[in-house]
Amino acid sequence: MSQSSSAQVRWTISDVDLLAADEWKRYEIIDGELFVTRAPHSRHQTTMGKIYRALQNWSEERGSGEAIPVPGVIFSQEDSVIPDVVWVSQERLATILDEAGHLTGAPELVVEVLSPGTTNERRDREAKLKLYSSQGVQEYWIADYQVQRVEVYRREAAQLKRVVTLLGDDNLTSPLLAGFECPIQRFFQ
Repeated sequence: MSQSSSAQVRWTISDVDLLAADEWKRYEIIDGELFVTRAPHSRHQTTMGKIYRALQNWSEERGSGEAIPVPGVIFSQEDSVIPDVVWVSQERLATILDEAGHLTGAPELVVEVLSPGTTNERRDREAKLKLYSSQGVQEYWIADYQVQRVEVYRREAAQLKRVVTLLGDDNLTSPLLAGFECPIQRFFQ
């Protein structure tokens, strides 16, 4: 008699630590599922850099927080991701930054720049949206350099919901970032 197992393999941070280091791959775990991605396209990286710079310039002027590019965010042993950019207030950063330089709790703002492909888009629009929502992220931006748009999700009734999709000459503002305003086309030039 054969038995079939419906139990799915659940990955943890310890499992990923055993994988061979590869500078061209990024390993993320969401709800115990392993996601492996290759180094992003140069347009992805350029877009990410421009978003980081806009957030960091605003942060330096205000002194209220910090933008961090590609941080490790460890929510649990089975939920560990590497967003493209995060913004964290000074108060929150003091409570969630561990000795290894990883964030161990939700930053207020998370930004993901989409990479081409159905799997990548589903990861950012579904798996990561669900994770960030359940972990208490206040705002989530998904930037798509291919169509030059930014989707903005904000916390409403204990979950992240899309509130606006910005295109063309639209300006991006945020209630989290008092006085922050940036034309989204700046991210894609």
